[in-house]
Amino acid sequence: MPERPPSILIVDDEDDVVGLLQLVFETNGFAARTASNGKAAVAMAYEDPPDVILLDVMMPEMDGWQVLKVLKGDDRTRHIPVAMLSARAERRDKMIGLQEGAEAYIAKPFSPAEVVREVQSLLGRPASG
Repeated sequence: MPERPPSILIVDDEDDVVGLLQLVFETNGFAARTASNGKAAVAMAYEDPPDVILLDVMMPEMDGWQVLKVLKGDDRTRHIPVAMLSARAERRDKMIGLQEGAEAYIAKPFSPAEVVREVQSLLGRPASG
């Protein structure tokens, strides 16, 4: 029986970023799902918890920090590694993200290969390619 592909939930309100990341992760053997806002991301994570979450910080309504707090505060989702994506690349922002419970913090603009490597390391899987 083939091994189940790792699942990723990509959360970003920018369609072009979501489309690029979905393509990149599916090409690298992931089962990728997407959400364009924080509320949808939380609902999807509760309904079918992914192996890892890639979460944008700056989104309308419920930002990435609020989503992270909800996910890390719930027994159903606190075990899921979360990598934050943000245009804010200051060291201080990265430290806040890690203190809030994120396992990784990736600054935009990013290279797709860098994001895949980071996510694979969170899952303890070797990078392909």
